[in-house]
Amino acid sequence: MTGDDLPLLQTEVPGPSSRAWVDRLARHECPAITARRVRRAAALGASDTDPVVWAEAVGANVRDADGNVFVDLCAGFGVASVGHRHPAVVRAGQEQLGRLPHAMGDAFPDLRRIELLERLCAVTGLDRVIFGSSGSDAVEAALKTARIATGRSRVLAFTGGYHGLASGPLAALGYHVKNFRDPFADMLGSHVDHAPYGGHWPALGGYAAVLVEPVQGRGGMRGPPEGWLAHLHAEARAAGTLVIHDEIYSGLGRTGRMFAAGDLKPDLLCLGKALGGGFPISACLGTTAAMDAWGASTGEAIHTQTFLGNPVGCAMALAVLDVIDRQHLVARAASEGAWFAEALGAVPGVTGITGSGLMLGVHMPDSLGVTRRMMARGYIVLPAGERAEALGLTPPLTTSRAQLEAAVLALTECM
Repeated sequence: MTGDDLPLLQTEVPGPSSRAWVDRLARHECPAITARRVRRAAALGASDTDPVVWAEAVGANVRDADGNVFVDLCAGFGVASVGHRHPAVVRAGQEQLGRLPHAMGDAFPDLRRIELLERLCAVTGLDRVIFGSSGSDAVEAALKTARIATGRSRVLAFTGGYHGLASGPLAALGYHVKNFRDPFADMLGSHVDHAPYGGHWPALGGYAAVLVEPVQGRGGMRGPPEGWLAHLHAEARAAGTLVIHDEIYSGLGRTGRMFAAGDLKPDLLCLGKALGGGFPISACLGTTAAMDAWGASTGEAIHTQTFLGNPVGCAMALAVLDVIDRQHLVARAASEGAWFAEALGAVPGVTGITGSGLMLGVHMPDSLGVTRRMMARGYIVLPAGERAEALGLTPPLTTSRAQLEAAVLALTECM
């Protein structure tokens, strides 16, 4: 398996080894996680939708426990933007692991953390950073920062928005609200309002923050109308409301630009997923004006965590940023994404393409069924959209043209 391979299936999908591993998984993992395959099976009218169990990955390829080789058109939820197991990223992590695997959060920094702070500020044009371990952490930090900086508590978010499932981000969720939020609604408060994504919003006076994805991920791989985001920025500035860009999915070259919002600089920016090349690390970046509202510590940090700025994660993130530059992956996402979108749009039965770069929503009927049929042909894809009305395609930015061409052919067969 080289990373550029086309699918090679040696057993049915899922095969016997994957089934056996999933049986073991189901005995001990919380059923809310593992049993979602049962709900998917019910929705599809299928009796068996066990997942394949991953054993190895490299580039755009995944090998499962049965030895089947797949092309991962999701990049592991967008994490493997530079490809699974990129040698430079792995090497950076291994070297750091052999030297210093852990420091002490806010108490004692290490060299790699300081270097990553400097690098991220240079890349984004922002001034200050709070590290976390997940995208939810980054959004949580941004919401807290907005509260402290403005003295206000209300937040405006948008329908179709997905910002993570920790309590703070969950309150702002605008995607599958009933499924995700209802069980916890009485714990989340009533401080968040939702406006239609790409549509009109209420007067912003009194809001601490506007939380928005410049391109929505789970909401359907879609961006707003031209000029909508700039107009939102202008009104927020006039109202003294901070703008938070959630670019956890869309950032770091995914859309054919380093950041999907282009030259529009937010007050606070959330990054995650691809940042660590497979290591769980995230960042909330902000302007000096926003971040300095936290003030100096009076002896106890009021927002921190044990693994804040973990040295291994920081070393791998630095390597990811190097790879994006060295391999010109932003430009590659733009050019390959344009070709891919045109080819996908010509597939019979596809009703529309949304998104940009290598962050594409392929709209069609029966997208859930298509995900299963694509898996049976060796392609890992996921549904996207509030009603699962599209396939969400976010392949590694290193995926070969031959792999993309074969994926278009497979989708044509599936349709």
